[in-house]
Amino acid sequence: MEEKEQEMTTMMEQEFKYYAFISYNQKDTEWGKRVQRKLEHYRMPATLCSERGWKRKPINPVFFAPTDIQPGGLTEELQERLRASRNLIVICSPNSAQSEWVGREIEYFHSLGRTDNIHFFIVDGVPHSGNPDTECFNPVIEKLNLPEILGANINEKVHRWPWLNKERAFVQLVSKLLGVEFDSIWKRHKRRLINRIIAWTLGVLVVTAALVAVWLTNQPFDARVALNEASTHNSQLPPMENAIVSLTLDNETKMDTITTIDSHAIFNNIPHRFLGQEAHIVVTCPKFLPIDTTVTLNRDVTLDLRRDPSFYGNVRFSLWNPATETFIPNTPVEIAGHRATSDADGIVSLFIPLEEQSSAYKVKAPFALEQDSVYMPCGENDVMSKK
Repeated sequence: MEEKEQEMTTMMEQEFKYYAFISYNQKDTEWGKRVQRKLEHYRMPATLCSERGWKRKPINPVFFAPTDIQPGGLTEELQERLRASRNLIVICSPNSAQSEWVGREIEYFHSLGRTDNIHFFIVDGVPHSGNPDTECFNPVIEKLNLPEILGANINEKVHRWPWLNKERAFVQLVSKLLGVEFDSIWKRHKRRLINRIIAWTLGVLVVTAALVAVWLTNQPFDARVALNEASTHNSQLPPMENAIVSLTLDNETKMDTITTIDSHAIFNNIPHRFLGQEAHIVVTCPKFLPIDTTVTLNRDVTLDLRRDPSFYGNVRFSLWNPATETFIPNTPVEIAGHRATSDADGIVSLFIPLEEQSSAYKVKAPFALEQDSVYMPCGENDVMSKK
């Protein structure tokens, strides 16, 4: 092991333009690109870098033909690239096993005296299968009588998940290129992968939640308008019925009816842009004061509704003497405990406070009335006659 590290140190001290040269068959181009990208961006542990004087990304640059020159025969230019490379990485598959040019590149690099710096990355096929359809090693390897070859195999089933086996094979390749123990970087790499997956999963969840929230908040909504009786409650008066509610947004008006004080009006499918904006609401209800207001529109809006105190509170009628066919002036009467006197024209006027109002009032006078002494507001029985 010490000899290997010493040899690697000597190699590291030599000047090479490329840390590695990737040999591949055109059918495996995507794998070649992937290996180049991962190697050039691989960050080594800081402790190892400080111990050995490496950069954090020590495997850089890596030569890959499509990014520099077009693949073809083993030209002088290609030979120069091989001479300028510290290591040779062979992408192994049945495609490269049958490639004449991959064999020539291996053979030429071997002739440079760097046999120990030839590394194999198996992406498909079976090593030493003897079957041309599945064999992943180029025949030149056996011809050159290279040492026992293991290679980093992405299909080796060490872990349950195929993607983790691919990462393991990649770290095997890194450890061989740098001459370090596999376990010294694999455990760290695996932890980093797990942390990255957790961070990625959390990120996806956060983004998904944000998108769902945006989607939900931009959906049309239903607005409910309820009424609250804000005036003094009087159980002797009829309850509220059939309040007509009008909601105006921009130039569009929607209408609904609130049948009782405990129900509400519903306005469906209002565009979300109106939420939190000003809206004009008009409420009309018999025997109650109208509402005409501007509110900030929310999903639930409650408005204060007040009775019209004059509807049952303004008592007005005439005292009439049918015998003389004249009105009876200046005569005291009592209504719901309140006293009043008819004027010169025989008209009795009185306002009853809201909390004492009723839909019908008993009328007391110093003389007998021709009919039942009951006064009903709303214009009924507005003349009372003396017997």
